Amino acid sequence: MFCALTQGVFVVLNMGGERERGATVGVNMANIALRKLTRKQTALVEAYVANGGNLTQASQEAGYAEGDSGRVTAQKSMKLAHVQQYMMEVVAKEFSRHAPAAVHQLAGLAKQAKSEYVQLEASKDLLDRAGFKPVDRSQVQLAGDIKVSIDLG
Repeated sequence: MFCALTQGVFVVLNMGGERERGATVGVNMANIALRKLTRKQTALVEAYVANGGNLTQASQEAGYAEGDSGRVTAQKSMKLAHVQQYMMEVVAKEFSRHAPAAVHQLAGLAKQAKSEYVQLEASKDLLDRAGFKPVDRSQVQLAGDIKVSIDLG
């Protein structure tokens, strides 16, 4: 058995035996990136993100079988590491697409909200996201005696 630490992921490469019992051989981030998505997996992820997370509808749009068998197959596909990685990429692109509108809305609240509290919170959120977050300070006060006993015996 060969062990290596690659890109923060513990990798176990088995030379035989473990594979038959369901062990994954050499799974790391590089291998996940190398795995190719099928056309159906790509369509499934894109439909799933576009429709807000309805797996049944996404599986039908992606061309999986009708009914429960297609949904179950799609659910198994969604659990695969390379499919999840692609989904995170699609979700990140979706966030990026909506970010300008969100910033505009937040800036509008900071300027024009009727409530001063809403204006304050929106302003603080804008400053936080721009990197001007205040320093977190915490103070701990203890009352009474503290005894530490270490027995090395």
